[in-house]
Formats: sequence, C-alpha cells, structure tokens
Amino acid sequence: MSKTGAARHAPEEVDAYLAALPDDDRAGLERVRAIVKETAPGCTERVSYGIPIFRLGKDLVGMSGRQNHCALHTMSPGLMNRMADELGGVEVSGATIHFTRENPLSRELVEKVVRERMGEIGLT
Repeated sequence: MSKTGAARHAPEEVDAYLAALPDDDRAGLERVRAIVKETAPGCTERVSYGIPIFRLGKDLVGMSGRQNHCALHTMSPGLMNRMADELGGVEVSGATIHFTRENPLSRELVEKVVRERMGEIGLT
C-alpha cells in the first residue's frame, strides 16, 4: 500500500511537473532539485499544493516555475529575515526566493537554505 499525504514519496509527480515546463525553467529547477537532494540525502519529494515539495520528516523546501521566474520556497519567513544580508541582489517575496535563467541561484545559496531549514526542523 502506498503512503498518503505528506509522507508519500512520489518523484514521478515531480518529474511530470517539470516535464510540463519550458526547457529553460525545467533545467533551472532540475539543478535546484539535484542540489536539494545532495544536501538533504534521503529526502522525499512529491507535488503538494501544486508545487514540488521536499521533505525530511517535515516539509523542507519547495520549488516552482511561473510565467516570468522560478522560485525556491523556503517555507520560513524567519529564515529569510535572518539571511537578508546574504540575499542582496536576489528577489525575495515573503519566504520565497525568485530566480531566472539569466540569474540562477548559486549552489552555495541553495545548500545554505536547505541546511538552515534542516536546522529549523531539528535535523542538525
């Protein structure tokens, strides 16, 4: 029997989500996906609330593609406040970091967000 709800691991849902995006957006989000999975080994992934979500016991981060940008959803306004000095030049809306093909997120930033979120949810 498959898991339901937040605990379910459904990478095929994320694959389908990404397949529906334009090539540039898909490539940018595939890169973010790979970094998240490398930084948080063992995380599960699924589509929830219409976006891919990564989970390690609790929801960790999400990502999405929109018409004019892609986004890394940190799920933590407090984290964004604490990282404000490090986010210069990056568009932030609430707990979401926006990026484009022309201005992708650095590996270091994605890794830091994931590690900080892991700390927030009690994994480090």
